[in-house]
Amino acid sequence: MRNIFFVLAITFACVATSIAQIRSKLGTITSEMVKEEFLHAWNGYKQYAWGHDALKPLTKQPHDWYGTSLLMTPVDAFDTMVLMGLKKESEEAKKLIFDSLSFNKNIDVQCFEVTIRLLGGLLSAYQLDGDKRFLILAEDLGKRLLPVFNSPTGMPYRYVHLQTRAVQKPNNNPAEIGTLLIEFGTLSKLTGDSIYYQKAKNALVQLYNRRSPIGLVGSWINVETGKWTNTSSHVGGGIDSYYEYLVKAWILFGDKECKTMADESMKAINLYVADSIRSGFWYGQVDMNTGKRTGTTFGSLEAFMPALLCLTNDISRAKKVQQSCYTMWNLYNIEPEEINYATMNVTSKEYVLRPEIIESAYYLYHYTGDVQYCKIGEKIYRDLVHYCRNDVGYASLKNVITKEKSDEMESFFFAETMKYLYLLLEPSGTLSLDSVVFNTEAHPIRKTW
Repeated sequence: MRNIFFVLAITFACVATSIAQIRSKLGTITSEMVKEEFLHAWNGYKQYAWGHDALKPLTKQPHDWYGTSLLMTPVDAFDTMVLMGLKKESEEAKKLIFDSLSFNKNIDVQCFEVTIRLLGGLLSAYQLDGDKRFLILAEDLGKRLLPVFNSPTGMPYRYVHLQTRAVQKPNNNPAEIGTLLIEFGTLSKLTGDSIYYQKAKNALVQLYNRRSPIGLVGSWINVETGKWTNTSSHVGGGIDSYYEYLVKAWILFGDKECKTMADESMKAINLYVADSIRSGFWYGQVDMNTGKRTGTTFGSLEAFMPALLCLTNDISRAKKVQQSCYTMWNLYNIEPEEINYATMNVTSKEYVLRPEIIESAYYLYHYTGDVQYCKIGEKIYRDLVHYCRNDVGYASLKNVITKEKSDEMESFFFAETMKYLYLLLEPSGTLSLDSVVFNTEAHPIRKTW
């Protein structure tokens, strides 16, 4: 009889306990703890850098990118606060944005960074909050950025002046050329003005059309002549999000040409750039024209690849790359900016609070349901708190070996690092990858059109 009651009790417990509750008990780190750390850093920003782009956490001083504030941190952080249910903080940030943010400034800005952080942040804020003032700001910024596409090839210049619309720096890279369509395309869909989509899509096509005979792109290209100035091919910084946006533009907009370009590009990088050796499965460097291996470095930016592979249904390869990323993290319990994976020596010792390994864990958990990826998130959380936290926020590291801190807390710490950690460990499923596409700054965009 006792056994029957035991079985009944267990059965009842299993029925009554939701999947979310089970997941919440898998580890000691919870999404609420992530939220508390977000608030710790946000309150530090509020106290010492309110109204500025970012907080320098060691000296407790504000920092502005261009000598005048564009409210990088508030705009980047807003949708994370909404997703976390931080109503008071999101309302404060919203008021600051509407009271203070203006793009009518006498400054040259980097189109790529302003697009992914500010344009993407404002568009996501509009979709989540519904206040049309976010969209008005986004459209004003979009108009000021449009002249970057006025090159002979249609590929964008790197910098534009927000008032005069003058452009500069024709030597550009695939990431900065090809990481605009999610934001500009969404602006077109929400405003009804197709020019933003057309310009960003054409830039993507023009870049793709200049790939090598074996299907690879190089590191730098002149947007006036269309000639490559550096033929090193890889999936790291300067190229990474070009591939990401080919895939995501297909998912978000249903653009079949983007799907074709994505499929062909993924085939090429998996054939030539991928590198499976004794230390793991990696992506290194090759010559774009020959496919000859020219380097064996891999870093924190390349750690976005498992997430991208998940979106292309290549789960097996995604798992292998994520294991390599986690191996890199565990070398010093904080990932370095770059290692030589052939020797496993660190070649760049910084850690700037990057999110990519967490992003990939989040995608892999979503697509596989394997709790090992939650465990990875818990380990990363503990390491971040242990090595990067200080009394007013989180600091980058100059050296992952010595753990010496650097006076920098980028806005993407709020937009990406904290958001992906929260979503990975959030048992109630605040947001589903099936319903949104994240831009490369982790601003969620929904197909509301």
